[in-house]
Parts: sequence; C-alpha cells; structure tokens
Amino acid sequence: MKFTFLTHSLVSDWNHGNAHFLRGVMRALQAEGHQCRALEPEGGWSRRNLEAERGAQAIRAFHRTFPDLRSDTYATRDEALAALDGSDVVVVHEWTDSSLIGAIGRARARGASFRLLFHDTHHRAVSADTEISALDLSAYDGVLAFGEALRERYLAAGWGARVFSWHEAADDSVFRPLPGRPVQGDLIWVGNWGDGERSDELMEFLVRPARELGLSGRVHGVRYPDEAKAALREAGLDYAGWLANAEVPEAFARHRVTVHVPRRPYVEALPGIPTIRPFEALACGIPLICAPWDDAEGLFRPGTDYLTARDGGEMKRRLEDVLSDADMASALARNGRERIAERHTCRHRAAELLAILEDIGLPQTETA
Repeated sequence: MKFTFLTHSLVSDWNHGNAHFLRGVMRALQAEGHQCRALEPEGGWSRRNLEAERGAQAIRAFHRTFPDLRSDTYATRDEALAALDGSDVVVVHEWTDSSLIGAIGRARARGASFRLLFHDTHHRAVSADTEISALDLSAYDGVLAFGEALRERYLAAGWGARVFSWHEAADDSVFRPLPGRPVQGDLIWVGNWGDGERSDELMEFLVRPARELGLSGRVHGVRYPDEAKAALREAGLDYAGWLANAEVPEAFARHRVTVHVPRRPYVEALPGIPTIRPFEALACGIPLICAPWDDAEGLFRPGTDYLTARDGGEMKRRLEDVLSDADMASALARNGRERIAERHTCRHRAAELLAILEDIGLPQTETA
C-alpha cells in the first residue's frame, strides 16, 4: 500500500516529538513492503527554528541518517491535495493547518479512494478543546489517539465515530543499548522546557535533586529561558541545547541514569499517556526514574521497568539508590528494554495500524 503522512515536519525534530514516532513507523511499514512518504509545509516553524539554531547541516544530517525516508514539501493547500493522488492511506496529524484538515476530509467525502485517518499526539483536546472541536472530521474513516484517555475524550465529545488508541513507541533500530561507551556524567535529561507546563516540576524532580546530590550531567532540549539555564548551571548540569533525536542513544550510553518529567496536562487530564521519551529511554537500556504519572493502561511495570518518585525528596533518594547499586541499575535497564522489545516498538505500532485499516475496510493484503 501507499501511505502518505501529513505532518508538521519529518525532517525536523526541533520541539517536535511526532517526528520521532513517524520516522519509526514509516521505516517499519517500508520494511513490510509498503511505500511511505511524508508531506510537510514549506517554512514550518520546527524546521525554521532548527535551521536558525544549527544551520543547513542539521537538515543534511537528517538525510544522511535516514536515507530511506522521503518527505516532500507543499506551499499551498492545493499542492497538498494534489500530492495525495495515488495514496491508499492518508494519515493527517493534528498539527496540520485546520483548513487543510477540512479540505482533505471533503475530498474523501467526494469519493477519494484513500482511507483517511486523523492522528492526535498532543493534549489540545483537553487544553484547547475549542480548537479541536472546530475541526471537521466527519468524513475521516477513523481517529488515531495516542492513549485511551484521549480516545475517550474524542468519543465523549463526538469528534469521531471510530477512534482507536495508538500509543507512540520506540524505533529500536535507532534506540538501542550502545555498550562500551565511556561514562561522561551521572544524569542526563533530554526534553524541552515547554510553555510553563512543567517548569515547577523540572525544578523539583531534576534541578534540585541534581544540585543536592552534587551530580554531574547534561541537559538537552530547546526553549529554555535564561533563568532555567542559570538554575542548571548552579546545579552543576551542562546545558547543551538541541540534540538530534537519532543522537540520543549515544548520549544515554554515556550517562548512568535519566528521568522523565511529564507535562502537567498529561498528568492531570490524560492519564496513561507517557509520551515518547520513556519508550526511547527504556529501549536504550538506561535506568529511568519518573516523576508521578498514572500508567492507567498498564503499558509498563512500575518498580520493575522504571522507578517512580512521588516528590523531589523521593527523586533524590531514587537517584542515589540507582547510582550506588549497580545490580539495581542493571535490572532496571534489562527489564525496561525487554518490555519495549515485547510490546512497544514501531514494528508493533505498524502492525496495529494495519489491523486498524483492516477493521475500517482496507484489507492488509491490498496493494496499489
């Protein structure tokens, strides 16, 4: 089958986590013989910011790392619509311009032969619900929601008749252990500061424990205000800015532990959705300690695959335990990696997507 994914960007992962998952899913589908390409708007903000921060070499690096992935750009809505010709499956991400979301739906309603899915990997359905409710999804064949809580939100609001849970996952051809690397620090955090959605939590679960324990470490991410950078320096953590997602396994391999600090909307309104970073960390075999989140769907085994800290004091104790107990660290790394391999790779999600397509009427065996 021919898959077309409309995304904000495939090429740039600057503050754009959906690119991580989409790359892995496209590669998994292609390994099964399907054809995939992405469509992204010219001048998208993620790519603009990446080029402003790291220059054109960052784009070239993407193509060197992923020569098997194709992403075309469109300048207008009509260009995007024309590019869908010949597609068997079209998956439209939630960050796509709302007018284009509606136009693709109308094309499907007029008889376009492709199956059409809407993909939501964000929290706007609860934090900015008027924006989602304004979208016309009536002609879409289904909605892919990256967690059961979000699926239930869509159903309760009447935003889609057929809504499927489709969690993110790790591309384990990229995210894997890299043994033998020299250790450069104790703690690594890879994540963006955000829009005030976890500022207090990052201070409590990352900055203060690192400072009080005197840990060495590194922080990667974007949109860090000056006061956050100053706090990291005071804590003894090196702020190193954006890191290409494909380079994260190397960074994990050179540190002894990492943490996950979820954004507030996921903790308060969308329980059970961990976002992609924990999947990737566990796939790399680095011990993971999480600030509180409710694994409502039983994706992992808390206490076995990762540790949970209820507050900053407990985070400090958990970090101390992992860094001082090699057997504990090794068991966490092994268990988390095994859980990913059993349930949460992009191959698993590609298979789930094909099953969803069968359910909505497009046989898995159909070819273009």
